[in-house]
Amino acid sequence: MTDSNINFITTDGMVVNILAVIAGSLGVIAVAVGLAGDNPAIVAILSISGAIVVGGMILASRGMSLPGRILAPSILTIAAAFIAYNRGGLYHISMLAFPIIIVLAGSLLGVRGSFIFAAIASAASALIGYADINGLSPFSETSRTGYEDIAVAVTMIFATAIVLRLIIQRLTESLREAEAYGEAQERANSELKNLQLVLEQRVTERTAQLSNRANQLEAISSVARSTAALQNFDELLPAITRLVSEKFGYYHVGIFLLDEEREFAVLRAANSEGGQRMLNRRHKLKLDTSSIVGFVASRGEPRVALDVGTDAVFFENPDLPETRSEMALPLRVRGRVIGVLDAQSAQPDAFTENDVATLAILADQVAIAIENARLFEEARQALKESEETIMRYVKQDWKAFASQTRTRGYVFDGKRILSLSKDGEMPAAQSLPQTGNLSLGKNTGRIAIPVKFRGQTIAMLNVKSKNENRNWRPDEITLLEAAAERAALALENARLVETAQRRASRERTIGEISTKIGAVSDLEAIMQTAVEELGRRIGGATEVTLELEGETE
Repeated sequence: MTDSNINFITTDGMVVNILAVIAGSLGVIAVAVGLAGDNPAIVAILSISGAIVVGGMILASRGMSLPGRILAPSILTIAAAFIAYNRGGLYHISMLAFPIIIVLAGSLLGVRGSFIFAAIASAASALIGYADINGLSPFSETSRTGYEDIAVAVTMIFATAIVLRLIIQRLTESLREAEAYGEAQERANSELKNLQLVLEQRVTERTAQLSNRANQLEAISSVARSTAALQNFDELLPAITRLVSEKFGYYHVGIFLLDEEREFAVLRAANSEGGQRMLNRRHKLKLDTSSIVGFVASRGEPRVALDVGTDAVFFENPDLPETRSEMALPLRVRGRVIGVLDAQSAQPDAFTENDVATLAILADQVAIAIENARLFEEARQALKESEETIMRYVKQDWKAFASQTRTRGYVFDGKRILSLSKDGEMPAAQSLPQTGNLSLGKNTGRIAIPVKFRGQTIAMLNVKSKNENRNWRPDEITLLEAAAERAALALENARLVETAQRRASRERTIGEISTKIGAVSDLEAIMQTAVEELGRRIGGATEVTLELEGETE
């Protein structure tokens, strides 16, 4: 039997059990219909069907299950069609037996059997529906059957067969996959046993390598932690060279950064005495293959010289005479080389491929730390410039605003509030130095507190005590400073509101004048309207003249 026609009732005993259940179900239904006593024909067809199924069950019990496999779905199809035809057509509940019959046929006869009985059930449904529509069935007068009902019934029957086919196919595939998985598992177990011996041999070797790498990673982590809080270039770069030298045992570590033209790699930090001499004379290397650092900076690839005496690229440096091996790693940020981390050892063959791979992580972290420090410095400088610009604008705006105000300030003498004229100021303000900081009079009876907004003094708060020898308490000074701070915010808000109102008034006036001038088209009327509106709008104007220019040669 092929995979496409697999059935799941594989033994005669299973067939006998299925047929016994079917025969019993038919008997119960026959008894129930017989007790109702309204249709003896249905009782008869159910009884006959049950007897035939019992016969198939007897044959199956004797080793001949095929007749029973065929008879069971066949007799059920006939019985269901007969009952539906005589008791209500396609709308009768017996139509629900067809999907069950298809499932039963698929179980007993395989997928092919389910499609055969789906076709038989569809034909029976079509005939029953046709009889209902054309008045050939006993209940055709009351039937509501239409051709669309036939289509629905046939569709549902074949849908059942198709779904059953998919389920059987999936179960078959799962069974095949399980068998294949079992075979693969056996092969894998055999391979694992063979690999176990190999792995045990490699464990010892790898343990030593991993221990060395773990120590290196721990050293990298220590360097990263120590430099994470440093954001100043002058502190960061020397700290990196010192820590790398201490943690990895290299006698010289240097950091080169590319210049703006990307022509030279300039030494910016070093830990050794020779490196310090190189820093003092601003040592730099050209980006070419004449040196290991220049090679790495130009190519963006790591370079190792295990024996500097035989390496053609090595640049012999008199400041570092003890060097026997050298490793240079590119410092990259977002794929762009910004410098080189140079490590030199007094031992030959001091660097391995694993060292290069591990220290490449350190180089990446160093590059990020350098870039972060650079960005921090740029941000700090930009913030400083921004603050200076804001302070300059605040000073200019307040100077312009103060020139437009009617009064310079107010004074409360204990009884009333008086305004300060622009031409003069109170004696207290004259006698105290207005430096932008809190000022106390010589006799401490007077105090002047600057009113600041964004670092600019926009006003002065002067207080004179009745007691010329008064010592101002800290809480009183704190109160006055808090009041000055709140006053600064309030004054700035008021200035912004008043400036906006003046601007809005000016724009409104311009709009009104433009509207009136634009409302006339005569030249003389335009000129008359312009001088009249300007004369009315400009305060203090005694005369406004608009005169056309004469012809010029």
